[in-house]
Amino acid sequence: MQVVAKKPDSLTDKDFHYCPGCTHGIIHRLVAEVMDELDIREKTIGIAPVGCSVLAYEYFDCDMQEASHGRAPAVATGVKRVHPDKVVFTYQGDGDLASIGTAEIVHAANRGENITTIFVNNAIYGMTGGQMAPTTLLGQKTTTSPAGRKKDIAGSPIKISEMLAVLDGAAYIERVSVHDVKHIIKAKKAIKKAFKMQLEGKGFTMIEVLSTCPTNWGIEPVEALKWLEENMIPIYKPQVLKEAGEGE
Repeated sequence: MQVVAKKPDSLTDKDFHYCPGCTHGIIHRLVAEVMDELDIREKTIGIAPVGCSVLAYEYFDCDMQEASHGRAPAVATGVKRVHPDKVVFTYQGDGDLASIGTAEIVHAANRGENITTIFVNNAIYGMTGGQMAPTTLLGQKTTTSPAGRKKDIAGSPIKISEMLAVLDGAAYIERVSVHDVKHIIKAKKAIKKAFKMQLEGKGFTMIEVLSTCPTNWGIEPVEALKWLEENMIPIYKPQVLKEAGEGE
């Protein structure tokens, strides 16, 4: 019998703990499928952060290392420099990467560390109760901005990909989404390209993935996908922000 689809070998058999409708599971699968297709599972080391994906080490069937909140790029830098022959990736949410970990991601990108970051942006703090994140949209209601984010108080949402793209050390920065099949396919291609560029020694690569958080957004899963498309994509446009050319 022909196998049409199966669980990626690079995922364990443990059930995800994520809330219904959360797209972390989709992103996990895409990363695992890429690891399988590139045949790099046995040489890959993932860095799990603090956040909703704090238990990522239970799902990816490769070597994993836990990092303190926001420090995944620093840990990944150390791992990669000690093991330059390994494929090293961080998997981080927007609260982890864009707030407490801003310095780490900026300097890792600026140094051109040959690592890959999967940056999951759902515009809110997920694990800790739905507080406003650096990526929260203007007007978006959270537990710490019940009247909606106000520009004169909290500033505008930080566009991390655009910020990192101007750094010389960044080799490849792309923003994708997983709110429908078409965008999921594009997201997988971007993740695969990022890992390939790391294998080629190109330098720092990051894929920002627009994701949903139905629980903290306070809406149903299907409605959350629509909310992402209608509200997040106009602000965070899926696109290639930086791609190093030949000879760079």
